[in-house]
Amino acid sequence: MYLGEDIHVFGDWFIIHFTENNGMAFGWELAGKGGKYLLSIFRIIAIGGIGYYIWFAYSKNARTGLLVALALIFAGATGNIIDSAFYGLIFSESGNYISQVPAEIFPESGGYSSFLQGRVVDMFYFPVIESSFPDWLFGGRDFIFFRPVFNFADTSITIGVFMLLIFNKRYFKQDGHGIRPADESSIKGNSQQQEDTENDE
Repeated sequence: MYLGEDIHVFGDWFIIHFTENNGMAFGWELAGKGGKYLLSIFRIIAIGGIGYYIWFAYSKNARTGLLVALALIFAGATGNIIDSAFYGLIFSESGNYISQVPAEIFPESGGYSSFLQGRVVDMFYFPVIESSFPDWLFGGRDFIFFRPVFNFADTSITIGVFMLLIFNKRYFKQDGHGIRPADESSIKGNSQQQEDTENDE
């Protein structure tokens, strides 16, 4: 596909729209190459922290839902950083709707950018509602819901975050002192069994 190309999957409300995101969610960017490096390094550190916390939560017998939510966020963040780190190294510049020349993988002249300077590929577009504001609100500007174009990784992160928000009390102790075991009764049973074994010895 070339930049800006559309494939209508279900009418005009589910569209595969090829675009490349040079920054964060909703296309926000940090200025220049330095900002891009800073954003990429932050993402890598965040991925490392999430990975460590998944290991910690698993070692503490955390609820399965918590582990799934963290794994979704970890997988999505990793997917986006892979695009950002390597996409610019292995692909040529994508053509737009005018040139209609798709990107070439492993071009002889090299990729369009350097390490950690690639753009993240987005493709899902759901313009379910297309309307306009009244004249007295934003000057009658056009309104589209849902306007942002996103990818599988963004979906994974979003689902994981919503799981943490919705099921927060279930995943964590209410007193905030750590992770609640997945099955407290089984842990008590295991402790009792171990105590009985020690008494037998």
